Amino acid sequence: MNLHEYQGKELLNSFGVRIQRGIVADNHKKAVEAAKQLATETGTGWWVVKAQIHAGGRGKGGGVKLAKSLAEIETISESMIGMMLKTPQTSAEGKKVHQVLVAEDVYYPGENEPDEYYMSVLLNRATGKNMIMYSTEGGMDIEAVAEKTPHLIFTEEIDPLIGLQPFQARKVAFNLGLSGGALKEMIKFVTSLYTAFVKSDASLFEINPVLKTSDDKILAVDSKVTLDDNALFRHKDLAALRDLREENDIEVEANAAGLNYVDLDGNVGCMVNGAGLAMSTMDLIKQSGGEPANFLDVGGTADAKRVETAFRIILQDDNVKAILVNIFGGIVRCDRVAQGIIDAFINMGDAIKVPIIVRLQGTNAIEAKQLIDASGLDVISATEFQEAADKVKEVLAS
Repeated sequence: MNLHEYQGKELLNSFGVRIQRGIVADNHKKAVEAAKQLATETGTGWWVVKAQIHAGGRGKGGGVKLAKSLAEIETISESMIGMMLKTPQTSAEGKKVHQVLVAEDVYYPGENEPDEYYMSVLLNRATGKNMIMYSTEGGMDIEAVAEKTPHLIFTEEIDPLIGLQPFQARKVAFNLGLSGGALKEMIKFVTSLYTAFVKSDASLFEINPVLKTSDDKILAVDSKVTLDDNALFRHKDLAALRDLREENDIEVEANAAGLNYVDLDGNVGCMVNGAGLAMSTMDLIKQSGGEPANFLDVGGTADAKRVETAFRIILQDDNVKAILVNIFGGIVRCDRVAQGIIDAFINMGDAIKVPIIVRLQGTNAIEAKQLIDASGLDVISATEFQEAADKVKEVLAS
């Protein structure tokens, strides 16, 4: 589950991480009031207006702008709220901006120049350890830094059983070239950041940039936070932060029905039980000349209602020209799945207007094929993987 920038910052701040202060607003009048409040509380005279969507690269799409007066706050926020913001991480259509974050200006003048760093905390799956990734090249795409100047990216691995050690936090600060008060601030920042990562059961904390201000304060100017969905039952308060407006409507509906669904851009819908079989089925579709329109795992209880729900979800995609049902009967018997498919067809009536290829293999597969063939429904049955691939190819060509 992804959090908005303002939500991520609030979470970080609750663990002692210093942040760029800001107030979220969903219309231009509230944005002006937020700017006035920040001016009173922080003394800031300039503000940064940031579109709140679940995507990076907002600045490149016009989603981050500096305002030097209350009049500019009103103008910028009014034009930004409601816009379809396109960034390198959104679709071609973009994402609608429902709210903006009005944040204090932290690039104020002083004796020293402000510096920007990159920092993230994530799991290194290769080693099974948590990892802090950091660089002196903050404010840039980390992918570009890795490609052009990989020697400027540092990593520090932490054994999750032991936790972050003080010498590791100091090492991060030293590698960033800090000293004096800024070094002490960074040690505190890193320690608090790692604590926030572990305590919130996150899968990613990314802050780009981490800023060293002109008076040597270290703070998070941005935040990208992804929480582990499997741990949300332990964090009811964090689960309540989910913004369904930022998610695919069909995926939200599928999730509510207990289906594992990912929307894709292809023309062949997939209904499969088991993630591994689903991946193989997607490969099968590719080899037959089609493109997967979705990843859908109905799980081990493919009864009539579940199958019907899966069909309805897949058919919401107008690009779907055929559906491949590929079920392995292990825990669930194939003949029960076949009956579920037949019942779903009867219940849905004329809603199914695309060819359906059904491959059932495993327990009672022969009985299942007989049920499908004897149903009189417009369903194409297959037994072998290659046979199913050939059937997909035929219906796409017709």
